[in-house]
Amino acid sequence: MSVKKSLILMLFAASAFFVGCGSTNNDDRNTYEAVTRDVFAMDTYMNIKAYGKEAETALEEAENRIHKLEEELSTTSETSDIWKINHSNGNEVALCDDTAVLIEKAIEVGSCTNGALDITVFPILKEWGFTTGEYHIPEKAKLDTLLSNVDYRKIEIDGNSVSIPYNSEIDLGALAKGYTGDEIMKIFKSHGIDSAIVSLGGNVQAIGSKPDGSAWKVAVRDPFSPDTDMCVVEIKDKAVITSGNYERFFTDDYGQKYWHIIDPDDGYPTDNGFVSVTVIGDNGLNCDCLSTALFVAGEDGYENIIKEYADYDFIFVTDDEKILYTKGIADNFQNISSMTAEVIAVD
Repeated sequence: MSVKKSLILMLFAASAFFVGCGSTNNDDRNTYEAVTRDVFAMDTYMNIKAYGKEAETALEEAENRIHKLEEELSTTSETSDIWKINHSNGNEVALCDDTAVLIEKAIEVGSCTNGALDITVFPILKEWGFTTGEYHIPEKAKLDTLLSNVDYRKIEIDGNSVSIPYNSEIDLGALAKGYTGDEIMKIFKSHGIDSAIVSLGGNVQAIGSKPDGSAWKVAVRDPFSPDTDMCVVEIKDKAVITSGNYERFFTDDYGQKYWHIIDPDDGYPTDNGFVSVTVIGDNGLNCDCLSTALFVAGEDGYENIIKEYADYDFIFVTDDEKILYTKGIADNFQNISSMTAEVIAVD
């Protein structure tokens, strides 16, 4: 079993921890049993849980939406928008609405983070073998050649039409599950559901609170020991999304670890001081983008970025085993690891 699949299955085993409920008030939600559904899509296992009169219908619609987004955003399906873009030879491609929204967001966040998020890094990700599992360390000359085509600013988008330079390729993996979570939340709300939680391969997003009115408790993995939890945060109407160096990686013959989050400046796995970044906020798409961008920005670049997103909270784990978190979650944060945790002071 792969490391990725093992982590996902452990998350499911712990799911009762963050979705438990009670029946201590007169809220109508307590008259409904939880409706759950497991889905495999976007190369990951997903779990959806909701309470409400129309929960079964909502989960059916949510699963259909997940598969539709997978069809549109896949890098391997020849019918997807991304495949068409990556095989366009520089020509303009017509997009569905979802793809256009995500590319616009990727360009926006790329600009706000000084290129820390760059969806054109995909050819380098492939060269390392992270898309196929055929891992190897590329020759520097090969990386330098590929880097010449990495620059999100060269993407040209006008409404639902996009073009990228010849020999460039994109991947929306850093945005797709966050956007999917937001879309599921829309479906739930359209069916009157005000208590629900989803886990999309580790991306957790919730509507409201538990049926008893208490907050959902979400555990964040310890990047130094991924089979254990590092901290717990309590949320209502929030997403909790983490990027870490333990999610997809390989180790060479000398014990050196290489992970899948690539630095667009040099083409190597990002090694800028963070081993895990968690973003907490009311928009899953932003949380997903920022978790990757902040991992790449690292200790030297994260402060300017989080100032731009003052409505969000963040948990950083440094490579010297310290936990840094923003004061907005101070009352809802519990450190259950042996690491030192401290609040970040941001002016």
